[in-house]
Amino acid sequence: MERVRMLVVEPSAIAPVGRLGEWLSEAGAELDVVRAPEIPGREALDEYEALIVMGGGMGALDDSEHPWLADVRALLSSAVSKQLPVLGVCLGAQLLAASTGGRVAPIKKGPEVGTSLVAKRDAAVDDPLLGPLPLTPDVLQFHNDEVTRLPPGAQLLAASPACENQAFRVGVCAYGVQFHVETTPEIVLDWARSMPETAASARPGQLEPAHLERFHAELAETWEPVAGRFVRLAATPPEQRRGSRALPMA
Repeated sequence: MERVRMLVVEPSAIAPVGRLGEWLSEAGAELDVVRAPEIPGREALDEYEALIVMGGGMGALDDSEHPWLADVRALLSSAVSKQLPVLGVCLGAQLLAASTGGRVAPIKKGPEVGTSLVAKRDAAVDDPLLGPLPLTPDVLQFHNDEVTRLPPGAQLLAASPACENQAFRVGVCAYGVQFHVETTPEIVLDWARSMPETAASARPGQLEPAHLERFHAELAETWEPVAGRFVRLAATPPEQRRGSRALPMA
């Protein structure tokens, strides 16, 4: 398989593509990483087979402080229209929802922070990206906002008691995941230091280095294969993505 070109947008320096980027590269992806505020125009998508938007500490609609957020939403909207495979992580998922008719707001119960589980929904069973996951995969949570209403026609793929819309698909191949799988213990500890008020919502021991080391070892076993499936999805011709939920074998 030829290497698949993917555009990666990092809204924040403290939320890099991390281990997800390593997994994608090992599976055959060539990543072009851009960091806000340098957001390319929609025409740039013609050069890529997929778009990935990562997380950040700002809100999805904080345009007054971060005017480039409108450019990211336009990029996501265009990618969905083109049926280009998309993966939005945390803020990226919220931007995907906001750009396609969904709604984002602060979590009423307060921040969701720490290591936890999400539960797959029925629609995920036949999904080419998340279908093979365990029923309750491990994830890392660190967010103040949530998607309170999915875009019209979107499929809910995973949920949790704290936040209903944990993973969803818009159209054929645009995915949003509210949680993190790309982190390392060092990244999470950096977030805890830089956002102490948010980190205070975690249960005791959740952000301890030893716990994070053990957790991330298990996280890789579950989520590295998802990165490989995303690369294969991006390598699949658009007409085949429209007509089938199946992916070519590795």
